[in-house]
Amino acid sequence: MPLRLVFMGTPDFAVPTLVEIVSRGHQVAAVYTRAPKPAGRGMGLQPTPVERQARRFGLPVLTPATFKTADAVATLRSHGADAAVVVAYGLILPKQALDAVPLGCFNLHASLLPRWRGAAPINRAIMAGDAESGVMVMRMEEGLDTGPVAMAERVAIGPDMTAGELHDRLATLGADLMVRALTALELGQLRLTPQPDAGVTYAAKIDKAETRIDWSRPWRAVHNHIRGLSQFPGAWCELAGARVRVLRTTRADGSGAPGAALDDRLAIACGDGAVRILQLQRAGKQAMAADEFLRGIAVPRGTVLR
Repeated sequence: MPLRLVFMGTPDFAVPTLVEIVSRGHQVAAVYTRAPKPAGRGMGLQPTPVERQARRFGLPVLTPATFKTADAVATLRSHGADAAVVVAYGLILPKQALDAVPLGCFNLHASLLPRWRGAAPINRAIMAGDAESGVMVMRMEEGLDTGPVAMAERVAIGPDMTAGELHDRLATLGADLMVRALTALELGQLRLTPQPDAGVTYAAKIDKAETRIDWSRPWRAVHNHIRGLSQFPGAWCELAGARVRVLRTTRADGSGAPGAALDDRLAIACGDGAVRILQLQRAGKQAMAADEFLRGIAVPRGTVLR
């Protein structure tokens, strides 16, 4: 018999899992997400991607600010759910909330735990130059991503793969992994394995202060930094006095003063080696390929990006 579930999630990453759960016939008693925030030119309140999808399904949506109150926990318990599915929700669940569903709360986390616990595992894996990543279904505990793991899938990170590309791959793979875990849970066959103590790292939230490109670093570090922040929030530099987001690079031949263009096709010197910019975005413009960008703005050899 399909499970009765509460779903908790907020961004685009969580939407495929909600869609897959509903399509497999599980009963979603309620969807929890973050409250709408002002956005856009008119600064109107914009619902989260999960809320928009939940409304399409006709599911009830709740947006509590906290679960630290007795009323919030009582409401969660009142849904009569067997379990909760949590995907990038963004709100801490205290013990009383975790205990409000009898079979537990199961989180889809976008890393190979215990590596990259925390807020930005996809970005941090690429910024660190990791060769692989993955998704894991974990039964939640009070600690930050410390719970035992039920299932996992691994994904190779290609040398030029961006965080956006890895995000989309893991979102799709994670949706399938979660429904497989729910099937095992429904059958009483879900096996949980404690995380090892060794290899713990933390994926801190991306700070705006770390998004500027430092051309004095080795080419590989610059390349990983750029692709690890692409498409959002985007690594940036100054070109001709204007801020430009660099979204895609690859290795280039040559060397020179850090930040200097080595040719007229956006090969840029780093502290060691060079990268070639393949895609970039000016403020207020759409992302564009380097060739298209150069038709509007010439970047001759010797130009310095700062």
